[in-house]
Amino acid sequence: MRNPNDLNVIGHLEELRSRLIRTAITFLAAMAAAFIYVRDIYQWLVRNLDQKLVVLGPSDVIWVYLMITGVAAIAVTLPAAAYQTWKFLQPAIPPNIQRSTLWFIPGISLLFIIGLSFGYFILFPMVLHFMNEMAKADFDTMYTAEKYFRFMIHMTLPFGLLFEMPAAVMFLTKLGILNPERLAKARKMAYFILLIVGVTITPPDILSDVIVIIPLFLLYEISITISRVVYRKQLNLQNAAS
Repeated sequence: MRNPNDLNVIGHLEELRSRLIRTAITFLAAMAAAFIYVRDIYQWLVRNLDQKLVVLGPSDVIWVYLMITGVAAIAVTLPAAAYQTWKFLQPAIPPNIQRSTLWFIPGISLLFIIGLSFGYFILFPMVLHFMNEMAKADFDTMYTAEKYFRFMIHMTLPFGLLFEMPAAVMFLTKLGILNPERLAKARKMAYFILLIVGVTITPPDILSDVIVIIPLFLLYEISITISRVVYRKQLNLQNAAS
């Protein structure tokens, strides 16, 4: 006779598989839709360049278009992935906070777009200008499309993900996994990790480091403040219920 716990685990794994498949289908559909407009997106992204980008082979064109459509597909798929995650975790979420946690889905999408915008409109042009200034005295610059867009994605996509920090902290606080005291105690380690991230993805000058590191530190402090507000509200509700 099979153990009921084994059947329960199998059921959870089947549901997880189903939700991963739905997320993957959403990603592929979004990528296909973005590919239809990829040339328009490409033209908008290179609108400020004074030169045409170079390709070194036929496959480079497809690779560049796939990078662009991939990022667009991630942005579109993120709320769908968040919803599938919420549905998978829903049985474990207390009924009194299920509706409030559902609001994280549009919040996650908005924070991702803000993070991408910070990387694209602030960080990327600043770093590109720095690199051009450093190179122009001794080199003629000619960008390949593949390297240009790979560099752009490295300057933008990580910030789309890092800007999810407040939403993730708020969600985990509501579930009781995190609290403001734990986050405050981990502040030194978190600052150190964020410092390493900021220095790694910026050019070697202090101004670029400061422009990136300060928003990351602010994000962590905002996360602590949000966690504190949510934690106090939950304590008040528990006290009122008792």
